[in-house]
Amino acid sequence: MTNIDVLIPARNEEQALPLVVAALPAKFIRQIYVVDNGSTDKTAQIAHDLGCRVVSCPVAGYGRACLAGLAEMASNPPDIVVFLDGDFSDNPQELTRLIGPIVSGSADLVLGSRVMGQAAKGSLTFVQRFGNALATQMMAWLWGHRYTDLGPFRAISWRALQLLDMEDVNYGWTIEMQIKALQQKLAIIEMGVSYRQRIGKSKISGTISGSVKAGTKIIWTILKYRWRR
Repeated sequence: MTNIDVLIPARNEEQALPLVVAALPAKFIRQIYVVDNGSTDKTAQIAHDLGCRVVSCPVAGYGRACLAGLAEMASNPPDIVVFLDGDFSDNPQELTRLIGPIVSGSADLVLGSRVMGQAAKGSLTFVQRFGNALATQMMAWLWGHRYTDLGPFRAISWRALQLLDMEDVNYGWTIEMQIKALQQKLAIIEMGVSYRQRIGKSKISGTISGSVKAGTKIIWTILKYRWRR
């Protein structure tokens, strides 16, 4: 039997989190980890009440939250890790499609692409679309592989994840994973997923300053790993 764990970084997602957990296909999942990333609402308590394993990560940072969750998993690692946001913008029921190619042995990393799938009107801001286009074009120039998206909804085998030696603590987490996957020559599949407007305000693309910081971080991350090569 394939053990599948879900990792949900969450910061002030008390409204959305119950919807996310309820929509996950529970029969395929061994454990749901919710990383409380400095929430000031009842996110942690709600996650606990929903039966999730709650990991505390008080210092904000998407990558930092992911690293904290993975550290908690490491004592009893799964075969596959699924990363999913806690804002209900992705469709958790599509998890089964993402894990399929890994279970069958045809992929190490499966990326949920909002560009290839069905994104509801207004769910992807202009800044997000521009950032995706710029980053994926830069990676195509530098590594010869054209991704379509940098979305957070993704699945990866634990074995492959260990090869990546992930380290980014902020906005560069997803792009670091995609670059290192190319460097490690992992079997990568992009798969269209649906996407809707999140519940609540985005911590990144919902503000001008957040968008600028994220964009700068993405470009810096791409150049950093190019220089390291």
